[in-house]
Amino acid sequence: MRSQLKKEVVDNMRHLGVYRDDFEHTIDIYVGMLAQYQAFEKQFEESGFKITDSYTNKAGATNERKTPIYTAMEALRKDLANYSSLLCLNPKTYERVKRPEVPVRKEEKEKPKSKLIQALSETS
Repeated sequence: MRSQLKKEVVDNMRHLGVYRDDFEHTIDIYVGMLAQYQAFEKQFEESGFKITDSYTNKAGATNERKTPIYTAMEALRKDLANYSSLLCLNPKTYERVKRPEVPVRKEEKEKPKSKLIQALSETS
């Protein structure tokens, strides 16, 4: 999962022309936070998108408070926004460094099929 996220982040940075090998450590931290956020999103969905729960304090008073998952997600959103800025992956920071035109993604050419696959597909 993390390796796929990292590949996507690096591909996006290369596409925007802002990738450098020097950013690997920062990218790893950002990808780790993205993976955590996705895990929290899944747990949050499984909880029925529960934002608050009841809490009884030492004095016996019952109050509503944010769930720990929701609180963690809020903090991660802020951190992700900061790191996406560091990596120029959001529109605001990209505007500061962008080139005159946004590059167009190159279409990936279909890889040639091996002779074995070609032979097997002909017999089907």
